[in-house]
Amino acid sequence: MIDPTDFKQGMRRLAAGVSVITTMENGQPHGFVATSVTSVAAEPTPTLLVCVNRNVSCHDVIGASRSFCVNLLAEPELELAKAFSSSAHRHLRFSTHEWRALATGAPALMGALASFDCELAETVSVHSHSIFLGRVVALHLPEGPLHPLIYAGGQFDTLGSRARTL
Repeated sequence: MIDPTDFKQGMRRLAAGVSVITTMENGQPHGFVATSVTSVAAEPTPTLLVCVNRNVSCHDVIGASRSFCVNLLAEPELELAKAFSSSAHRHLRFSTHEWRALATGAPALMGALASFDCELAETVSVHSHSIFLGRVVALHLPEGPLHPLIYAGGQFDTLGSRARTL
């Protein structure tokens, strides 16, 4: 049997892109930081998945609203990622950047590398998490350089200029 702490330490070595997952409930925006976002299929219907711990405050809101938006963060959004990672900074989450509703009403970050607005297609329960499969119904792709914010070793990081010159 693998010790859960060892498993978590091993997974921290897997660098992942940082996303803010948002949703809307009764006119109130909700969101959290996630690194477990994956493309599932481009055809016939663009679909992605997000793994969400059931203890996350947005978990039940996503299920009830049947929609969510995956906002891929860039290096300049480090402070925004921190705000969405801590309940102590909840009041800053939607007040410091430009957000717009796309098709579902879930907030899309205008400065994100990309925002995928999704209708909830299916939910799969696995232990402490739910896998939300989202059918992408709208997409925001702003112009600009691609400098993703990443998470590795238990902290936010960037690829750095050396990686961009390879």
